[in-house]
Amino acid sequence: MLRPERQTFREGKSILVLAAGLKSVDATASEPSGLDRLLALLGDDLKQVNRLIVEKMHSDVALIPQLAGHIVAAGGKRMRPLLTLAAARLCGYQGTRQHALAACVEFIHTATLLHDDVVDESALRRGRATANAVWGNKASVLVGDFLFSRAFQLMTADGSLAVLKILSDASAVIAEGEVQQLLTANDIETTVEAYLSVIGAKTAALFAAAARIGAVVADRPAADEEALRVYGQALGMAFQLIDDLLDYTAREADLGKSIGDDFRDGKLTLPVVLAIARGSADERAFWRRCLEDQDQQDGDLERAIALCERHGTLAETLALAGRYRDEALAALHRFPQGPIRQAMEEVARFTVDRGY
Repeated sequence: MLRPERQTFREGKSILVLAAGLKSVDATASEPSGLDRLLALLGDDLKQVNRLIVEKMHSDVALIPQLAGHIVAAGGKRMRPLLTLAAARLCGYQGTRQHALAACVEFIHTATLLHDDVVDESALRRGRATANAVWGNKASVLVGDFLFSRAFQLMTADGSLAVLKILSDASAVIAEGEVQQLLTANDIETTVEAYLSVIGAKTAALFAAAARIGAVVADRPAADEEALRVYGQALGMAFQLIDDLLDYTAREADLGKSIGDDFRDGKLTLPVVLAIARGSADERAFWRRCLEDQDQQDGDLERAIALCERHGTLAETLALAGRYRDEALAALHRFPQGPIRQAMEEVARFTVDRGY
């Protein structure tokens, strides 16, 4: 493992590389249709967000922008900051506050990824070495803390107590979700309710907050704010359910990570939780060996997939994600039809369609 003291770093060059990586997010050719439309509609706003991300990641401590840039420039769909931009536009907001708040949302998300990879002892993310694999756990945790701090600086600079409460509450819920997941890790007695609680906290809470603050900056009534919160929460639940489903069904090229990573890590996701609950004593012994004891052998992943298929848990996970998609779509009905609403609807549909 490369340690921080063995890295060479020139901040100017690193920031240029980071900026180039962020600019690549504006390209829409490889993005799914819903995000295509959002990126086309919000491209100028997203450029301002990316500029702020680069600016606020600056530090005289050279390792900070180097390590943070490694994960931020890795890309991803930028769904969370796009939700803030889209919600503000949907609500008719004409100002610029959404840019800093979208950057804040991305910093919170990135910080949680850095911490997640340390907790999960992950070596790869989206096919690239994780920051902890390159610089070590200590540096990753501390830079994650730096990004959380930057996020709170952006919140307080906005000046809205309502925004501060929404995003700080979401940060606390995310942390609680991380601890809850730690307590249920590798435990085959995990219930559906416990699983849904974890993903509601770890994933959906930030989706909900990101969308909700778009209504706050636009000074919209509480009903609009709540509708966008519901949209974000439901979208986040569907998004995570499909991610967990794809770990047992997708091609590696489509998923951006190795198939079966959750299985190898002993994670109790919904397809597995349901399969365990419906399984025979012999099947439960299999799950206990693989997930609790972490004693995995050749062919175990294939058997795990077969058991999920036998008990219909993959189809049931997809169906539940579809119900959350419908909840997200229903939450948008109070807003007038238009390009932004249509794009947000398409994002919700695609989130589930990718599971087929």
